[in-house]
Amino acid sequence: MKAPEPVKLSTEVNGASFQGEVEPRKTLADFLREDAGCTGVHLGCEHGVCGACSVLLDGAVVRSCILLAVQADGSKITTIEGLAEGEKLHPVQQAFLDHHALQCGFCTPGMILATVDFLQRCPRPTETQIREALSGNLCMCTGYVNIVRAVKEAAKQLKQL
Repeated sequence: MKAPEPVKLSTEVNGASFQGEVEPRKTLADFLREDAGCTGVHLGCEHGVCGACSVLLDGAVVRSCILLAVQADGSKITTIEGLAEGEKLHPVQQAFLDHHALQCGFCTPGMILATVDFLQRCPRPTETQIREALSGNLCMCTGYVNIVRAVKEAAKQLKQL
């Protein structure tokens, strides 16, 4: 059986333009890690369940392990590497750091990007809303207490911007 022909892809990853070809069955996660060099995109379950591969696609959080790279054609993608502005961390990143909301760090990039998306939609969240919004991002280390604190703090900081 003949291998499928590569497909043209034009997208923006963390502000940088990408134009090239990808295999039609290549996942967005694999494209971001292998072709765009965004190794902060972590692959956990590879079934869209754990949230470790979460990225922002045109500003909305998606699971990059269950999307094909070609589905991102013409889109803007933000990974954890593109969230900070130079040396200045994004308020969500800073809050996670300040509140020790990470341990091993495997879930952290996806958790932060899910939080960015959530706080855009719900700028004044309750603890219940935070827990519900992040329930699709699995963390095996923290117990979520400090993550919830970090999200509350990030919400306060974002309101001041």
